[in-house]
Amino acid sequence: MVTKESKGSSDGADPTRADSLAREIFADIANKWALLIIEALGDDTLRFGEVRREVEGISHKMLTRNPRMLERNGLVDRTVYPTVPPRVEYALTEPGRALRRTVDGMCDWTHRYLGHIEESRGRFGG
Repeated sequence: MVTKESKGSSDGADPTRADSLAREIFADIANKWALLIIEALGDDTLRFGEVRREVEGISHKMLTRNPRMLERNGLVDRTVYPTVPPRVEYALTEPGRALRRTVDGMCDWTHRYLGHIEESRGRFGG
């Protein structure tokens, strides 16, 4: 993936522009695994296996790829301890905790409107 540079310009923060850094960031974080990892970490520091237990159904590949992407975007701190076997811990950074408040809102929205969405899908035919 080619990373776009914003250099602090308002163009880089404009998600309606195809070449904006904001759109790239949205693409990174708007996937189910990233959102679920952010929610799972919450205020905790978790090891790889703990995150895996919290995020049911995530593959090893996705549990490796997504925290790295979140780390690249400054949303997760990843600490590797030089032990055998290696110990890796993940924690949200301040921007990650701020994003978590938005993710919490999305989870609340889902709980609130799940019945409505199920009814609508039933009327739509699946």
